[in-house]
Amino acid sequence: MHYNRTYMNIYFSGIGGVGIGPLAEIARDAGYSVQGSDAQTGPVFDRLEQSGVRVSTDQTGVFLQECHAEQPIDWFVHTAALPDNHPELELARSLGIRTAKRDELLSAIIADKNLKLIAIAGTHGKTTTTGMMVWTLRELGVTVSYSVGTTLSFGPSGHYEPGSEYFVYECDEFDRNFLAFRPFLSLITSIDYDHPDTYPTRAQYSQAFNDFLSVSDHVIMWQHDARDGINPPARAWVLQDDEVMDVALAGQHNRSNATLVYKAVEYLQAAGGLMVSSDEESGFPPVARQGASANDHLAPSGSETEDGHQAETHNVKSVLANFPGTDRRFEKLAEGLYSDYGHHPIEIAATLQLARELSNHVVLVYQPHQNTRQHEVRSQYTDCFELAEQIYWLPTYLSRENTDLETLTPEQLTEHLTNRDRVTIADMDDTLWQAITDARNSGKLVLCMGAGSIDSWVRSRLTK
Repeated sequence: MHYNRTYMNIYFSGIGGVGIGPLAEIARDAGYSVQGSDAQTGPVFDRLEQSGVRVSTDQTGVFLQECHAEQPIDWFVHTAALPDNHPELELARSLGIRTAKRDELLSAIIADKNLKLIAIAGTHGKTTTTGMMVWTLRELGVTVSYSVGTTLSFGPSGHYEPGSEYFVYECDEFDRNFLAFRPFLSLITSIDYDHPDTYPTRAQYSQAFNDFLSVSDHVIMWQHDARDGINPPARAWVLQDDEVMDVALAGQHNRSNATLVYKAVEYLQAAGGLMVSSDEESGFPPVARQGASANDHLAPSGSETEDGHQAETHNVKSVLANFPGTDRRFEKLAEGLYSDYGHHPIEIAATLQLARELSNHVVLVYQPHQNTRQHEVRSQYTDCFELAEQIYWLPTYLSRENTDLETLTPEQLTEHLTNRDRVTIADMDDTLWQAITDARNSGKLVLCMGAGSIDSWVRSRLTK
């Protein structure tokens, strides 16, 4: 479906949020009319206001009504967290305005601008891999638009660049968001059961990924993810598990994610060169089947493709080695102090492995995320903490909870840990901060991990 951008008028409810705000910036940069509201101001809210976007902290419906009266609104876009009885949402429906979550609008913009979507999906590693993909393409001189679910040191979270051929997107499976898209190329970082509030069973989770794979024109994924009901389509390029390349990045999972980006760049170059204008014909070559060599169908590094474009894969590894990382993904906050968003046993083990490459003495401060999720992963809390010499375990951060479920205590969640003797039940208080300080002063690496309030608490303590 295509829209005349002159008459594409969009209202964003929650315009200052980490998901909606960057989308509003993308829509603005793409030439659409943008306005919106949020309950509170913040960096994105302020940045939009300074750029001339009309914003308000009024969410009673008055501001929405004013905007609609001045110029009829075509889309009312909101987060999945917006209550169904929210005044603005109820008003938008009564006014006959099309209401949608952010991914539905982004899908429409991608189609309207005739962009090729490079989707990064998977249970773990989406944010880092999306950042890597954006970083690599930009460093190779490719004009690219993108959206990533965190802040970046080398650009805004979301950006539309006129003249782009590709749109790189962190395609999240939560709330089935990724099924709103029809990707040109999908990179699958990993598949492990998650989001039980959206997918009550593993079979439903696997089916959602199968549905996503089936609508992706091209897929690159790992052999070890073809399990638990995941069925790669025949056109998928399935990498063998021993194909992780040697690149100067700490952490096995980072090297794995970098390999996906490297293969994606090779894949795009084999299609006719990354700099091919969007009006040229450049169909993809046949995709390697499972068991085929990774390079069977690709142009060799440094060779010319059929249309004369020079392949530049020899530069990609050095570009990836210089990737500056993304916020809250093993982000260094201070000497000996790191913050990470991980909140799943697989992520915990992977991030601890990374940390141990930097230090033999790793202290972990862990805040579980969402009680509903804890009921699902509780049995997996066994040996995933083995590489931490000390663990400070915080109460679970509560969000989007099923009130019928018992709230699991730290004692219950840690009872099956193989290194339970290293666990101290803690709270975010002066005692914990002193323990963090003492560990750092003795030369240990302290990793604060969780998707809840742990990151903001640590940052606030550092500024005191």
